[in-house]
Amino acid sequence: MADLDKRLAHNEAGDFFVDASCIDCDTCRWMAPETFVQRRSQASVHRQPSTEAETHRANMALLSCPTGSIGTQSKHDTAAASAALPDRVEGNVYHCGYHAESSYGATSYLIVREEGNVLVDSPRFTRPLVRRLEELGGVQTMFLTHRDDVADHAQFRGHFECERVLHEDEIRAGTRDVERPISGFEPVSLADDLVVIPTPGHTLGSCCLLYRDKFLFTGDHLAWSESRGHIYGFRSVCWYDWGELVRSTERLADYAFEWILPGHGRRCHFARNDMASEMAKTLEWMTGVTA
Repeated sequence: MADLDKRLAHNEAGDFFVDASCIDCDTCRWMAPETFVQRRSQASVHRQPSTEAETHRANMALLSCPTGSIGTQSKHDTAAASAALPDRVEGNVYHCGYHAESSYGATSYLIVREEGNVLVDSPRFTRPLVRRLEELGGVQTMFLTHRDDVADHAQFRGHFECERVLHEDEIRAGTRDVERPISGFEPVSLADDLVVIPTPGHTLGSCCLLYRDKFLFTGDHLAWSESRGHIYGFRSVCWYDWGELVRSTERLADYAFEWILPGHGRRCHFARNDMASEMAKTLEWMTGVTA
């Protein structure tokens, strides 16, 4: 819970505030950009919500903050914001919200399918979210992109008895009991509409998940950069090998998709042909970055 006594001085005066526990994960800034901005390497309220819709989005960001760093001076009823999570991205794909501090605020997603729902990476295990997931059909499969964003996976497994999927090179002590380890570096079909694409680079066993040749869940492999104005890879936090990350991106460019939905960084959407052009720009940038 945010501490009013630790309210950051650079917050705009008013009800909503961010306190000193903020880890600058960016979640609130893309969930409610009308309210939150970055200042001095932390989030900050740059304008107090002035409409019901802005207050609603700010409350959704408050609930999703992994460190509980967003607070309000007055008491808010957050029931509507809680009911709005998971938040629809497009069609049957949702942003879960309720980011976990243990994954540094990584974004997780839900794919609602008649054949069984898929949870992509782990949100925070919290009762309001679990109830909403139950209402949406539960979780049959939990796809973990890499070792950094597993968060509360074991609690989701215990509750939903879902099958967890993780590349064997990402398995550590806390994930040694995953039900379906992926091996090798060739694509693996989980179902007719779900393909695991190994993308070594950020880590050795990092993988992306392609759904319906439209939605690409990228973990920490690729994301949209507002400041650069293009899709990019995380060079400064590439834990395994930058050259491998570039080669993995070259292979990804052979696939058709319209959405990039990352664990960290901003998501983006382009028409299919435009996405191919954007990926070409990305590869041009990547090959110019020192390995």
